[in-house]
Amino acid sequence: MERLADRTRAHDGSRLRATPSLTAASSRLPKYREIGNTLMEAILAGDYSPGSYLPSESALMKRFGVSRVTIRLALNMLREASLIVGHQGKGYFVCTLQAVQDLGRLQGFGELMAPLGVETRSEVLSAGIVPAPGDAAAALNLKRGEDLVKIRRIRIAAQEPMSIDVSYFPLVIGQKLLQLDLPNMDIFALIENQLGIEIGFADITMTVIPVEADTSRLLNVKEGDVVIRTERLTYDASGKPIDYEHLFVRPDCHQFKIRVPRW
Repeated sequence: MERLADRTRAHDGSRLRATPSLTAASSRLPKYREIGNTLMEAILAGDYSPGSYLPSESALMKRFGVSRVTIRLALNMLREASLIVGHQGKGYFVCTLQAVQDLGRLQGFGELMAPLGVETRSEVLSAGIVPAPGDAAAALNLKRGEDLVKIRRIRIAAQEPMSIDVSYFPLVIGQKLLQLDLPNMDIFALIENQLGIEIGFADITMTVIPVEADTSRLLNVKEGDVVIRTERLTYDASGKPIDYEHLFVRPDCHQFKIRVPRW
């Protein structure tokens, strides 16, 4: 069997970085999952860039020393994670990493990416106490100009900027959040697990707007393109508003789904 530490080439001719031997992976995992995890890590690390093709099934069989059935099970893992699309006669096309937002559920960014096994983090651009702008004051039942906490972050998955989140909190919540691990934890998780506040529901409005220069630079979006702007007001279990946000997300990195009844 060809060692995984050897370099290989994708269909587009790009070279891959060395990958760890499967023998180092947990022997408790089925072989197809070991292979699927290895390929997923390579995609998320940029070894197979969006728009390129994975090696053929035959090449992967030779590389990993397994049957075609095992390779197809591994590739199905990547399809279910929306990381590849099969093109008949051409192979497996690598897609842009996407967060799938179920609009019927209230989830933080880390929760969205967890099914993909993707590492997420935040870069905190600014965080502190500011006078409440009019829309945030109205949403949080504060007086205009009253102090609140504003936190502005870039949300990052697999080293790719996915969204910019601008969040406003009443002082009683926001000042506590400023002391917590904002770069590595979802704010929803911090509110529930660290502050002991049960989150109830949220009102969400989504629009498509032209991208501004600063947002364009931070999200690697061309000026003149558009982003999806989500306005989200989150309430605790008693119905009190606790978190007002503007989320600016790259359209190519997000899918939205919802189950709609007939009546």
